Amino acid sequence: MTNREGIKRQLSLMDSTAIIVGIIIGATFYKSSPFIARCTGSAGATFAAWTLGAFIALVGAMCYAELASTYPQEGGEYVYLTRAFGRFWGFLFAWGGFWVIRPASIGALAIVFATYAHKTLSLGKYDGQIYALGSVILLTLLNIRGVQVGKWTQNILTLTKVVGLLAVFVVGFTVARSVAAPTTQPIKTDFFLAMILIMWTYGGWNEMANVAAEVRNPERNILRALVLGTLATAAIYILGTGAFFSALGYTGAIRSDAIAADVLRLRFASGGSTFISALIAVTCLGANNGMIFTSARVYYALGVDHRLYHWLGEWNQRTGTPVRALLAQGVVTLVLTAIIGRTTDGFERLVVFTAPTFWFFLLLTAVSLFVLRVKDRGIARPYRVTFYPFTPLVLLLACGFMLYRSVKYARENMASDVWIMVVVMAVGVVVAILSAGHNREPLDPLNS
Repeated sequence: MTNREGIKRQLSLMDSTAIIVGIIIGATFYKSSPFIARCTGSAGATFAAWTLGAFIALVGAMCYAELASTYPQEGGEYVYLTRAFGRFWGFLFAWGGFWVIRPASIGALAIVFATYAHKTLSLGKYDGQIYALGSVILLTLLNIRGVQVGKWTQNILTLTKVVGLLAVFVVGFTVARSVAAPTTQPIKTDFFLAMILIMWTYGGWNEMANVAAEVRNPERNILRALVLGTLATAAIYILGTGAFFSALGYTGAIRSDAIAADVLRLRFASGGSTFISALIAVTCLGANNGMIFTSARVYYALGVDHRLYHWLGEWNQRTGTPVRALLAQGVVTLVLTAIIGRTTDGFERLVVFTAPTFWFFLLLTAVSLFVLRVKDRGIARPYRVTFYPFTPLVLLLACGFMLYRSVKYARENMASDVWIMVVVMAVGVVVAILSAGHNREPLDPLNS
């Protein structure tokens, strides 16, 4: 890989942690909490499931801390897969990310943002599309303006959503408990399904690796940010679950369709609905801004290494951002959101559309840690993951399970979209083979 010139280290520990927390905490927590509690069968099992999910996420964060501090470059998994398995796999990861995974993930959250923004302020007949597409355009333009604008947008959105969540939790712990009639129907439990939803909710801690080249003191701050961000998110999720149970009881929580709104309704009647709608909208904006900020760095790294895509590999010295990569990412996201987002099940389709490929490459990244320990044994590692090799083995097994279940679910529920994904990745294989002769110089042994 060639040197990435002109990139400045402008992200502090606070900025890096805000990126992680901002991306992880999305609308999924509100939407999935009742169903997760129902799948576990009891309040105690629910807390155990969230704690287990936190452990797996922390294990993943520790593995990524070793990779990101050893190879502190833009691109994250693209860098690790390229070094471990060759340019073909690095290219395929970036290809899938550019055309499907990242745009669909951003588009899914844009749809959720539009749903709750509409409840806060309706703009008319087409306000769903206006809000969804407009949010992608606005956040992309803010990040194009410069890394300072992008990171402060992220810091403010993350702080707002965390403060808002804590306000909901305070209400949950202090309001008189709602007494729900005991359920007479047997609860159908599925602990593994609960873990799938929990791991999806914890997803996003790996995104910070994409901006490792911009983190100050990467030898220390990458590990600190990943661990702090993951632990802070876990604390919020477990605290939030406790607040929901405290206010509604286990029976009331599993029956809820809008759990945070139901908690606020106990104190503020219907007046809390606008607040929670606005909070969820801000939550989605924070997660999307973080993904837009980090994901474009992958395509920049691709452009640096592949001549055919050199137009993506330009770093704007004035703004300190990969402007072309941000623009290209924005266009693909807008098209995908406009097409799939018009359907009533747009959010679910976009999530199912991306999950199998996402977990496949995360699994491959876990394997790359083992490969690079051997292949690059001469490279200094500021941080070595604790309890190696058992720690990355835990991540490997978790990713394997998630890959199996996501493929199974996608095949059973969204066959047409799965085939679209297969075609996109098959085209990527062909393009990767054809472009093999158009790469830049051989890999630098130090990957610097």
